[in-house]
Amino acid sequence: MRCSTCGENLLAGEDRCPTCGAVVERRPVPVAKGNVRQCPRCGHHSEGVPYFRKTGHLALLVGLSVFTYGVGGLVYYARCRKRQVCPNCGLGWEHSRKPGDTDDWIPASEVPARAAPAAPSAPAAREQPLPPSGIGRRVFGAGLGILATILITAGIAESFAGPVVVGGMLGMGGSGLFLWGWRALQERRQAVLQILNRRVLMLATERGGVLTVTEVAAQLDLSLDAAEKLMVGMDDGFRVRSDISEEGVIYYEFPEVVHQKKLRASNRA
Repeated sequence: MRCSTCGENLLAGEDRCPTCGAVVERRPVPVAKGNVRQCPRCGHHSEGVPYFRKTGHLALLVGLSVFTYGVGGLVYYARCRKRQVCPNCGLGWEHSRKPGDTDDWIPASEVPARAAPAAPSAPAAREQPLPPSGIGRRVFGAGLGILATILITAGIAESFAGPVVVGGMLGMGGSGLFLWGWRALQERRQAVLQILNRRVLMLATERGGVLTVTEVAAQLDLSLDAAEKLMVGMDDGFRVRSDISEEGVIYYEFPEVVHQKKLRASNRA
């Protein structure tokens, strides 16, 4: 902590500033930021996770689907798919403490001392959290498809229409869930690609508008193949264009960044 009057560093438990003698004003430090909350059961601080991301819930879903011909699983999934739970103990996130609750504060002794305010820097681009990949929907949809195939096959073999009808319904439901999860996966991939493109543009701005695949791989912690695919995908021949140097090195130029740098240099001159 720092003294609000003179800025002197304060030790834990001090009631007065040793330099100016000002009374230390202690305020409860809120833990929650954004959607971060505290679980009342285990005290875990984080954001809630989807209900079926917990292994036990997913196993129960599969068990209900198998023993009820998929009907129980569908009802269970429809009832709980929008719920959030604690990632540590699985308690429903609707019981978590919201920001501002009296029990949602950490004692001052457990909060690390705040460092001195850093000098203002250039605003960094805030990256939104990635959308879910839909893995639960795809797995559940594929499971329903397998179960539907078994029921339809058994119904045809036994010349009984009941399993065929139920299997057809499960097959349609499983196909819809799988396609829903596949669409979520594509949206997640697109979001990852947008984040990588933004990081490449920021790196190009820092490096004067010229990048190589090796630079991108090193700075973004990517493999050479992934970095090459990323740069090839950004190469539109207009805002990003590739060329070969006299030494035979392939590089990617960002004309707008280069032009902006030259323009600023001329304005300063």
